[in-house]
Amino acid sequence: MKGTVRVLALAAVASVALTACGSKSEATSGSGSTGSASASGSGGAGGQALNACMVLDTGGVDDRSFNQSSWQGMKDAQTANPNIKISYVPSQSDQDYIPNLNAQVQKGCDTTIAVGGLMTDAVKSVAGKNPSKKFAIIDSGPSGPNVYGIQFNTAQGAFLGGYLAAAYSKTGKVATFGGLKIPPVTVYMDGFQEGVQYYNKQKGKNVQVLGWDEAKQDGTFAQSFIDQNKGKTISQQFVQNGADVIFPVAGGTGLGAGAAAQASGGKVAVLWVDTDGCTSAPQYCQVFLSSVVKNITKAVTTYVTGAASGTFPSGSYIGTLQNDGTGLAPFHDFDSKVSSDIKTELQQVSSDITSGKIKINSKAQPQPS
Repeated sequence: MKGTVRVLALAAVASVALTACGSKSEATSGSGSTGSASASGSGGAGGQALNACMVLDTGGVDDRSFNQSSWQGMKDAQTANPNIKISYVPSQSDQDYIPNLNAQVQKGCDTTIAVGGLMTDAVKSVAGKNPSKKFAIIDSGPSGPNVYGIQFNTAQGAFLGGYLAAAYSKTGKVATFGGLKIPPVTVYMDGFQEGVQYYNKQKGKNVQVLGWDEAKQDGTFAQSFIDQNKGKTISQQFVQNGADVIFPVAGGTGLGAGAAAQASGGKVAVLWVDTDGCTSAPQYCQVFLSSVVKNITKAVTTYVTGAASGTFPSGSYIGTLQNDGTGLAPFHDFDSKVSSDIKTELQQVSSDITSGKIKINSKAQPQPS
């Protein structure tokens, strides 16, 4: 794969759709979303019927982040097995979590997937009261025998991102900020800082990280995953303080970093998060150095198709560098700006993380259940 750190490229992540996945009214009812998602699935392999439902977090189905990636996984599962019926319901706030989960149970869903660790308590409550129903949750571990946890050790992918950012920086300052101070966010920020520190140690440099201190677990947060203006304001402040690479771990809020970088006239680059930014937010591809991805799409597809085979997966899944659950996306427009030496070093760092030679210290890393 030309211009790509081969061992880190995640082809499945790059397949995330560019367009919104149907209107909310269609997808919530199940009829419209099923029709649009199955259009290309007529030639797919057969399998048992399954009614798979999804409760999205705030930000909408086309959030260019975890909601969109999760829904793509449902659509890919239906393509593989046209007998799978899929639908989703959006959440406008955390007050919608429990009502939405209960609504999916009441409408007869065989399994309900909750998108995001913020729904952990809601899923535990609803699943506990409905032991005969199956649930899965992204970015959280299992909270009961009928809940499957889908987690990702994105500290590993972010470590590579931090190393890359430090190597690319001309000012010797890079930055990161989060949407909310929760483990699925801070695990990225921890890994990013550790990657920068490793680069400094290997190269005898002193690249600084603005916006996060892993030791103190203190940093900059937008308090939102949808406020692009807030993301732009935070990013502009980082630029004023000398940062020339910004890593927003904030869903749609991070698009504000893209806008700030675009306005810099090529002086600032962005390291995107969750998805390949050039696929999910192509309007900012010209400023995306790369993306630290987590392969939610593939994980959701595997879970749903497994459930439709007759046996629901149990326990949990943790995505790592080794199983392509996380990593770096291609460099796209920056391919010629990232030297062959850095690409080779990134491959070696990835191998050393996988082998255990490099230890990542983040306490937010998910642990096997």
